[in-house]
Amino acid sequence: MNVIQDAAPMIALCEELNLAAINRGPLAMGLLTGKFTAGTHLATDDVRANVEMYFTDGRPNADWLSKLEAIREILSSEGRTLAQGALAWLWHAARRPCPSPASRPPHRWKKTAAR
Repeated sequence: MNVIQDAAPMIALCEELNLAAINRGPLAMGLLTGKFTAGTHLATDDVRANVEMYFTDGRPNADWLSKLEAIREILSSEGRTLAQGALAWLWHAARRPCPSPASRPPHRWKKTAAR
């Protein structure tokens, strides 16, 4: 769930059952931060490179970039960054959101040496 991809039915269920909503992807794999443009090309080993909703062949989804541009001024009003505006939208959309901007499924966790 994010400012471009609403999950109203799930939020309604969470509110009905008095549950918090853990939101994966509140920044759309970085697209809602404004750091990607139509000219961006991600490395082939970047996990985001082929998540078709957001990127195809390492390039940002043009439709999503267009939608972000349409709401850029609103999200960044009052001195907020785009990411701050996108996360603020989540706090407005649900009573108990729990955005997790950097979450990854366990199979994507990098292995590190034990200390």
